Amino acid sequence: MRILKNPGPLEDLKFSEKLSKKELLNILKKEASQLHIKDIMDASIYLREDAKFMPPKERDDFISRFTKAFFLRIKDLKEDQEEYEGLVDTEKLKEFLGVLNEQKRNVKCHEELCFSHIAMIVATYTAFVREESIHPVGTRFPGGFILRYEKGIYYCPVKEKQMNTPGALCRFCVSVQEEDLPD
Repeated sequence: MRILKNPGPLEDLKFSEKLSKKELLNILKKEASQLHIKDIMDASIYLREDAKFMPPKERDDFISRFTKAFFLRIKDLKEDQEEYEGLVDTEKLKEFLGVLNEQKRNVKCHEELCFSHIAMIVATYTAFVREESIHPVGTRFPGGFILRYEKGIYYCPVKEKQMNTPGALCRFCVSVQEEDLPD
């Protein structure tokens, strides 16, 4: 079994210093360059196991969407040549990584560690460099609700209900609550 390298540069960040989006992008590129295709495959195995009790249609969509998102986001990250301007909110990033590191400390198997590590890289890139919704557009939530993007705004159907959930990343996400949803 391949052992996932841990910890990495994300764990070494000094939050007392200023951090530009470009610097964070370079750190994330270094993290992504150390990922192996086997790590993504193991993360996909974890997704399948984690989703085993979902209804088949939702489960298959969930697994497909997240596996594809992992592949594409890692590829996007590795190839990203954009010149991002500005500084990262290091206090917010510190809190964000704290939530993700707590989740990583509680993993039960190698496949879950792969999932958590890749999710950390992808979510950090998405939320703090690209400033996009953490969940991929088109993500389906219970009740048939879907995360969507319209006119430069990400609309999430579950954001408000998840804002105070300890392990949820919703409070760090740029999406806004989808209005006019039944309670």
